This record gives sequence, structure tokens and C-alpha cells, in this order.
Amino acid sequence: MDIQYFLYFGKNKRVLGLTWVSRLQMVSMTRGMLGRFCYRLLATLLACAAPFEPILVSADQVPVRHMEGLMHGFLALRTLDGKRLADGEMTQVAEGDRVTSRLIFRFKDGSVYDDTAIFSQRGAFRLLSDHLVQRGPSFKQPMETSVEASSGQVMVRYKDQDGKEKVLKERRDLPPDVANGLLFTLVKHIQPNMPQTTVSMVATTPKPRVVKLEILPEGKKAIASGNTKHETVRYVVKVKIGGVAGLVAPLLGKQPPDTHVWVLTGDAPAFVKLEGPLYAGGPVWRIELATPAGF
Repeated sequence: MDIQYFLYFGKNKRVLGLTWVSRLQMVSMTRGMLGRFCYRLLATLLACAAPFEPILVSADQVPVRHMEGLMHGFLALRTLDGKRLADGEMTQVAEGDRVTSRLIFRFKDGSVYDDTAIFSQRGAFRLLSDHLVQRGPSFKQPMETSVEASSGQVMVRYKDQDGKEKVLKERRDLPPDVANGLLFTLVKHIQPNMPQTTVSMVATTPKPRVVKLEILPEGKKAIASGNTKHETVRYVVKVKIGGVAGLVAPLLGKQPPDTHVWVLTGDAPAFVKLEGPLYAGGPVWRIELATPAGF
């Protein structure tokens, strides 16, 4: 349906007694006149929707298939054409049923992406806290974000267009499936035959907003390590923005691109590769396993 028609006429089946053909002709005649108005209206709706965004409380907490807690891996961050941008590390340390997971990328231009998530794994994964720092020229907007899942406290520290530091603090009723900093962990525990898994995430642009991540399997692919073949499953991660903002985001080019994740299947699932944006509004990059040099 033409969005201008929807905004102008609403959902009424008849308007002023006009036929469908007549109404469509009117829409065509007024398209040029209303074009700028509608675009501005949609932009205003998108900007103003956040304070009224309903928070969905339904949760798909991912069940724990294998205990997490001892891991140190090396990663490479590249453009899709293979240019190396940053070297990365992912570590996990456990204390009881609490696991601290850290993902850090050090860019060649001096930028840093540093994400530390603490979660519990009593039957299902539950985020306790997440602290993310992204700074340097590789990021459109340097930002520091902290999420305290139990209290719902969200803090965002950033610099505006004039270079002045701003701090946003909000208390939100966060759902139990909030998954900031946990994507690399959760995809290893999703059953490949699950048609869809939905979790929540606090997105900051920089204003905090709770969005949904839909994780769907897209198929399997064989990979080789030497002469040994292994099977991977590819997941697509779609960001779903609720409310009015979610309705108009695709029309304004604000819909985040999909992220694709490859996971090794079998008794010991493992992360293999990811292609998607590292931060909100960022380009699609590739994250893959790397081997330390010097041996």
C-alpha cells in the first residue's frame, strides 16, 4: 500500500464516496505536493517514537547446552573484500555460575572496541551486566554504554556534534532475555533445528531503545580443516524495531542490515565467522578466527 495513501486517507474503506480508482488518482496527483511533507512526517515519527516505545516482555532465554567459562580465542576483523582492520581477542572466565566474557578489537588506526558482559548460566543464559566502549576514528560516534540488567539502569556517555560530552541515564524494565554482549555465546547454544529464536537487546543511537533480535537458521555448509571436513550452520540475525519507529525505519533507510553467523555443529559447537555491523549505523564487516603469529 502507498504510504502516502495510508497517512492521508487512513484505513477507511471509503473516503468522500470515492471509488478505489478515484482515490488512487488523487494520491497520484498529490504525490509531488505531499512528498516532502510525508518524508518530514515520517522522520518526525521515527525521532519521537522512542519515548513511547512499548517494551515486549516475552522472552526466549536460550537454554544452556554446555557450560561456558574457560576460553581464549583470537579474531581478525576485516572488510568484506579482505582488508584487515583490527586484531581481536575473546576471553571467558568463570566464578561459580557467573561468567565474565570480554571481546576486544584493537584497530590499526588506534580505535578500540571493548565489550565486557557478565552473565549467569543456571539452566538458561541471563545477562547481569554489560559494559561497552567504542572510541577512535573507526566509529562515527565514540560512545560508552553500560547496562545493569537486574536494576534496569542504562547509561550512555557520548559526544555530540559540537564535541561536548553528554550522559544519558535511564531506568528501563528490561526483559530477562536481554542479550547485550552475548551473541557470540548464544549462537553456540541454539539448536540448529529451532525455526526461530528471539532475544532482546538494548540499542543505543545514542538514546537507549529495546529492540528484538530474531535468530533464524539459513542452512548448513561444509568447511575443511586440512583433510578433515566439518559442518557449520549459518544463522541470520534480524533486528526488529517495534512501534512506529519499526514501521517507518525501512522507508527512511534506517533499518539495520542483517547479520550472518556461522557456527560449527556437533558435540562441541564453536564460533567460525560473522558478517554484520559492529556498531549501530556501521558498515558490514567480517569477524573470523585468527592464528597468532611468531611460531
